[in-house]
Amino acid sequence: MSDVDIVVIGAGAAGLAAARRVAALGRPVRVLESRARLGGRAFTSYDFAGSPIELGCGWMHSADENEFAGLAPGLGFTIDKTPPPWRTQWNDIGFPPADQQEFRAAAAQFFERLDAAGEVEPDRAAHLVLEPGCRWNALINGASTYINGVELDGVSAHDFYRYRDTGVNWRVREGYGALVAALGEGLDITYDCPATLIDHAGAQLRIETPCGDLRARDAIVTIPTDVLCAGALRFHPALPDKIEAAAALPLGLADKLYLRLDQADEFPKDSHLYGAIDRVGTGSYHLRPFGRPLIECYFGGRLARDLEAGGETAFAAFAADELASLLGGAIRKRLHPIAASAWARDAHARGSYSHALPGHADARRTLAEPVEGRLFFAGEACSVHDFSTAHGAYRSGTAAADAAVLSGQTDRS
Repeated sequence: MSDVDIVVIGAGAAGLAAARRVAALGRPVRVLESRARLGGRAFTSYDFAGSPIELGCGWMHSADENEFAGLAPGLGFTIDKTPPPWRTQWNDIGFPPADQQEFRAAAAQFFERLDAAGEVEPDRAAHLVLEPGCRWNALINGASTYINGVELDGVSAHDFYRYRDTGVNWRVREGYGALVAALGEGLDITYDCPATLIDHAGAQLRIETPCGDLRARDAIVTIPTDVLCAGALRFHPALPDKIEAAAALPLGLADKLYLRLDQADEFPKDSHLYGAIDRVGTGSYHLRPFGRPLIECYFGGRLARDLEAGGETAFAAFAADELASLLGGAIRKRLHPIAASAWARDAHARGSYSHALPGHADARRTLAEPVEGRLFFAGEACSVHDFSTAHGAYRSGTAAADAAVLSGQTDRS
């Protein structure tokens, strides 16, 4: 491993954005990636027909100001602006119109109370903002498992309040994960090469890897918080403040299952069903995304963790049970599992995206703070307003790159 000016650890959205920015500013940079692929928690796979399916992030949130929307055309990707179907229930099955209207009103009131709670001290768990006895609390809490990857009792009200969302959500027809991976074109990337130690005791950084050691002036660390807490990457001298901040920003869990659907034309494209409306642990089902003969199934929070323990079979059985309860038992024979994610069991991720524990919203700033002007941190968990998103990771990566390059220029001057 040869020495390099700046080393970037991790080739997800943050790491690739950082490396592109450093290279554009004329500094030598190398990326160390523990996987055999790019993209991190953005991962486009392919179905039986060769069409892209998203096992990681799929929706381009705040798309009207999302950097990836601007990058996509130049990289050969197509933006699809079809609105998401999340707030609808196809044919009102299992969810009468009056109930849907009541739920939407209850959810709107919850977010109004959450906004108020986000502006006052002290911070508290977001579930305390729920209206006691409201019949829609379970479904609102279930929605949190898709939004935050965790139930509301694990979410900081202040953190939730700080999240910025323009309400515009688009998709990438060729795959959001594929678009993120495309940022790596032309970069110096070493695959299957996790950094295991950053020694910052000397004049230069020494980075230990299974491929050998290398030395660098600066390092940009972009690995997920749960991986940091697990000790996969250590620091010498130790950085207890960073580990403490990472522990306050654990990764929630949101998994997906894709089912092939026989006789799919019965269903309109880009339609939606909630599996159940009276419990937290339920699936959200996107019928025929892009008009394809598929069902994209979402599971989050404790339900996703329980299903991961049983593997793809458990995901498929749960989805079939919920869909059969809505569409009749004959639907079971028309469903065929294609692929499922299992982000908690992925040693390079250990979860999907971060949420701040109650009382710890400011941990994001602590995690992002540079150390000694030569250790920089990036990733969606470092973003105060755009956490849990690919564009939040991208923005934190470019900010870390700018800081690292400026630091090097200051040192040389």
